[in-house]
Amino acid sequence: MVDGVNKQVTSLFCISGFCILLALGNPCGPNEYKSANGECCPMCSIGSMVVHDCTGDLSTTCNNCIPETFMSKPSGLKKCFACSHCAKSQGLYIQSKCTTKRDTICDVLDGYYCIGYSNSQCRHAIKHSVCKPGQETKTLGTKTSDTECENCSFGFYSSSGLNCTKWTDCTARNEIHSEDGSPVKDVKCVQKRTRYCLVALCPPVICAAVLAVLYGRSCSEGQTVNNGDKRNWIPIQETSLGPVTTGQTLEETNR
Repeated sequence: MVDGVNKQVTSLFCISGFCILLALGNPCGPNEYKSANGECCPMCSIGSMVVHDCTGDLSTTCNNCIPETFMSKPSGLKKCFACSHCAKSQGLYIQSKCTTKRDTICDVLDGYYCIGYSNSQCRHAIKHSVCKPGQETKTLGTKTSDTECENCSFGFYSSSGLNCTKWTDCTARNEIHSEDGSPVKDVKCVQKRTRYCLVALCPPVICAAVLAVLYGRSCSEGQTVNNGDKRNWIPIQETSLGPVTTGQTLEETNR
């Protein structure tokens, strides 16, 4: 019985001692602050700052925060915090303007991602990476992560860095493979020349055949006379008796 009483007394002393320590460590109330003179003064409300500490019977004197400053919770501070700036050069824009009770809320511009945070808010962002030719975009960038790129597999190419496209199959197009492809360019195909060679050679062949026929007929007509006698044919020429007409023999001319 005595032991039980002793234990209760000991517990009471411990609790009392703990409360005393708390009181000494934080002598002011939850909505008070300790002034330079050691007095517990009422805090100024959200959006305001302390101008004069409390003294005796006089309470704390407070004023509203000046423009471009804010105070987001009750305090005993004599100066409000400066509003944050959302610089476009930092990849940020103003989502919500600063007030005397709340700081500016910045957000990340499209095409940028955040690389620096302060108080859970982005303070600096940079542009997403751009995939190079020979690569494709594996994962698009977000406001919190960069773009991920991936090299094109063999047999594929990308000239812009967006998507990898399969090399052209020249055989499927009934064309000839003239130049190899690479990760940055497609293969080169050309049309088969035989088709055009035949078309190009046909007109000269036809013309040559026609000319040969005409030439043969011309020679044949030139070697015959009007009555079909080839014996004494001579070309037209001038003589002292006058011109020799076609179809006359030499004997007829001399008569």
